[in-house]
Amino acid sequence: MNAVAVFEFEPDRRGQSELLGLIPVGWYPAAMSFDGPRNQLAVANVKGLTPGRPRKSTGAIEFNTHQYHGSLSLVPVPGAGELRRLTAQVEVNLRRASIEQALLPPRPGQPPRAIPERVGEPSRIRHVVYVIKENRTYDQVLGDLQQGNGDPGLCIFPEFVTPNQHALVRQFVLLDNTYCAGILSADGHQWSTAAFATDYLEKSFAGWPRSYPDGMGEDESDALSYSPAGFLWDHAIARGITLRNYGEFCGPKVRWRDASRKGEPSWTACYRAWRDRTDAVVFECEPSVPSLAQYSPTGYVGWEMSVPDQFRADFVLRELAEYEQKGEFPQLVLICLPNDHTSGTSKNCPTPRACVADGDLAFGRIVAGLSQSRFWPEMAIFGIEDDPQNGWDHVSGYRTTCYVASPFARRGVTVSTQYNTTSVLRTIEQILGIPPMNVFDASASPMFDCFTESPDFTPFTALPANVPLDEMNPAPAAIADPQLRADAELSATFDFTKVDRAPEDALNRILWRAMRGTAIPYPEWAVTLVADDDEH
Repeated sequence: MNAVAVFEFEPDRRGQSELLGLIPVGWYPAAMSFDGPRNQLAVANVKGLTPGRPRKSTGAIEFNTHQYHGSLSLVPVPGAGELRRLTAQVEVNLRRASIEQALLPPRPGQPPRAIPERVGEPSRIRHVVYVIKENRTYDQVLGDLQQGNGDPGLCIFPEFVTPNQHALVRQFVLLDNTYCAGILSADGHQWSTAAFATDYLEKSFAGWPRSYPDGMGEDESDALSYSPAGFLWDHAIARGITLRNYGEFCGPKVRWRDASRKGEPSWTACYRAWRDRTDAVVFECEPSVPSLAQYSPTGYVGWEMSVPDQFRADFVLRELAEYEQKGEFPQLVLICLPNDHTSGTSKNCPTPRACVADGDLAFGRIVAGLSQSRFWPEMAIFGIEDDPQNGWDHVSGYRTTCYVASPFARRGVTVSTQYNTTSVLRTIEQILGIPPMNVFDASASPMFDCFTESPDFTPFTALPANVPLDEMNPAPAAIADPQLRADAELSATFDFTKVDRAPEDALNRILWRAMRGTAIPYPEWAVTLVADDDEH
C-alpha cells in the first residue's frame, strides 16, 4: 500500500487491534525503525519514489523500467488530526473510491452490456481469450504509427516485420498509453495473472536468492512468489467458469522421440518437425501450478525458444476446430506466445526479426481463426506483453503494446486512456463476473473506452509474414562488421533456455544493432540502467 499502518495495540478476544490510520511513505516500504529522540519514523523503501533521473548530457528527466532506487522516508509521528489527513492521502493514492466502486453489488434488471458497469451484471460477451506475449515496448513495435504517440526512430520491428499487429490496431483499437505492471518475467507473469507481486518477490530483486520465479519451469516455480489471493484461473474455477490454458505457468518438456539421440532438439529440428509434420520431436509441457493441471493440454509448449510460435498457433486452431464441432468453447482461454523475446543474434537461431515475425503471424492467425469461428459474436480477445524487459521507449520503459479484438471493440480509433496490466485483468473480470482479486485490480480502470454496444462482426484476416520465419543468424565468422560479430559471439554465450537468463541491457543493445545497424547509436536517452542490473 506504500504506507505504514498505525494501530492501537490492544488485542481483543479475537486478537485484533484497532487501526488508527495510515501514513504515506515511498514505493514499497520494507523496513522501519522509530527514532525516539526526534519522535519520527525512518522508513526504508525498496523502490523509492522518483520521477526519473536527469540525463547527464542534457539534464532532461528520463524514466524506464529500471529507474527505481531505494529511498528513506523520515516522518514525524503524527497526532490524531494529522493522522486523519495522512490517511485520507493514502486512500486517494490507493484509489479507494475506485475500489469501493469495484465492490458494489450487481443491480437486478440491468441490460446486458459488452463491459458491465458492475461485476456480476450481465455481459454480451461470453468468451474471453487472453494472450500473454513477451518483452516489447510500444515504440519498439508500434512507434511507426502516425496515429499514435510513437517515436519512429525507436521502432525496430515496424509494420514490415509485424503486419498483423499493425493491422489489428488499425482495424480495432490502437492503445498508445498502456503499461506493463511488471518489469521482467519474474514479476511480469505474476502481475499478468494475479494482479499482484508478493513481498517476497519484490524483495528478491537484489539477486533472486531462492529462484527466478517466472512460473515457466520446474526451477522457476516458487510458491512464495504467488499471490495469497490466488490467480485469475483460481477465481474462474471457483465460479464454475470453463477454462483452457495454453502454456502459461507451464514448464516445457521438448525432447527427441528417439530416446537414443543425444542432446536436445535445436530450433531447426523443432521448426522442421512443425513444418514437415514429422514426429521426430516430442512437444510437451507440465503445469507448474497444480490447479492448472486439468485445464492445460500437455501437448502445448509455453516458454521454449526452440519452438516456433507457428506450432502454438496450429495447436490452438486445431483445438478450436474441435470446439466448433462440439458447439462449445471455454469462457476463459489463456495463451502463452513467447517468441517476441528472440534469441538475440546467436548462431543456429532465427534472426530477431524472424522471431518477432513468427510471433506476429501466430498472433494474427489465432485472432483470425477465432474471429471466423461460431463463437466470435460473443468473444473478446486481449493481448499484452508480460513485461517490457527494460526496452527503450520515449514515454516510459513500462509502456507496451496492448491489443483488443472483438465485435464489440471500437473500430479504427486511438484510445489514449491510461491503462495497465491490471486494467486488462479487471476488464476480463468485469466480463466474466469475477470479483477483483485484490486492491490492485479493484482500483484499476476497466477498459470501457475500447468498447461499444454496436457490434461489428467483421472478422480479422491474418496477413502473411514478410520475413522468412527460418531466416537464420549467420555464424560470427561470416559477419564482416566487427561490432555485429562481437554481438553474435556474446549472444552465443547467453542462456535462452530459461526465462530472462540473458542480460537484458546487453541483449537490448544486440537487438538494436541487429535491426538498425551500427551507424545509428543505441538510444541511451530512452533507457538507462541502474548499477544493480544483474543477469535477470
